[in-house]
Amino acid sequence: MSKILSIGLATPPFAHDQDQILQFMQQIYANSEMMRRKVKFLYHQSGIKTRYSVLSDYSRPLNEWKFYPQGESLEPFPSLEQRMLLYSKFAPSLSVDAIRKCITHRIRPDEITHLITVSCTGLSAPGLDLQLVEWMDLPKNIFRTSINFMGCYAAIHGLKMAHYICESERSAKVLVVCTELCTLHFQREATMDNIASSLLFGDGSAAVLLVADDDPDQGVYLSDFYAEVLPRGKKDMAWELSSSGFLMTLSNYIPDLIEENFQELVSRVLTKNRLCMSDIQYWCIHPGGKKILEVIQKSLNLTEDSLCNSFSILEQYGNMSSPTILFVLEKIMKTLSYRKKNRIFGAAFGPGLTMETFLAST
Repeated sequence: MSKILSIGLATPPFAHDQDQILQFMQQIYANSEMMRRKVKFLYHQSGIKTRYSVLSDYSRPLNEWKFYPQGESLEPFPSLEQRMLLYSKFAPSLSVDAIRKCITHRIRPDEITHLITVSCTGLSAPGLDLQLVEWMDLPKNIFRTSINFMGCYAAIHGLKMAHYICESERSAKVLVVCTELCTLHFQREATMDNIASSLLFGDGSAAVLLVADDDPDQGVYLSDFYAEVLPRGKKDMAWELSSSGFLMTLSNYIPDLIEENFQELVSRVLTKNRLCMSDIQYWCIHPGGKKILEVIQKSLNLTEDSLCNSFSILEQYGNMSSPTILFVLEKIMKTLSYRKKNRIFGAAFGPGLTMETFLAST
């Protein structure tokens, strides 16, 4: 097994109240009173109070916008190149903030043996991994790899890779860094996909330090990973490049797909590990949206407070894509009593439609 020793979290400086973002979006999307009411209703039902962004525009009046053109037509609309310039500018500093919170008083940067970077909101070569090697003065011979474009479940995939590295190299000290700047990719067309994305996504970063399980420090052991793909949902969640940024497809059928299939997935994972529902003390579920959490709670017949950590992260940060489940896990780890056995079931969802899970314990 491998062990998570610590998780460091970071958010950009601009904290936007959901009602402030609503005012921004109404200027763009609400071309009629009916649409204005519809957008307002959706925002008020989102379960989100605050989201963070590297952009200040979302809670500023039109005449103070800095990234978007100061006009409701948003012409000339920011290009993909402009968005990637901002990603290259802000993603490294946000990642470094999370890394420092993760490793301070635990290890020195030059002790890190493996670096796994995770992102679906920015791409370049040299990329974020090499920027972090330079900014953090990490070893020049460090093992590094990147997980790109997997979306919200990518953090679990990163943990899985780190877990296998720790199992094969007993001296490994693996750093997984998930950084997403989702708000760079706002789109102005009033489609339901764009409106859904605009009310859900925020920016954030999470760094995780993993080691082999014989480390004496307290931590959370990772013991199992399992994933399934639902091909009939591949058109309901997608993330594609365009000249004006990345385009999100996020249909309202996703909660139904998850509700239909998640309970059986959980059952297969528990059976594989000779466990039952009562053996799970904590549910670490990616808060992809309020409706997704509600259908999972219903399908598993969980108590009202079972997903309280996921609902809380959604309320405070929105959906930050890959780092979001690590925000939930960090919140859970703060409440753990290491004097007794605790089991955690984690799950996240992304393009495919992919459902990826992990089991952890103290």
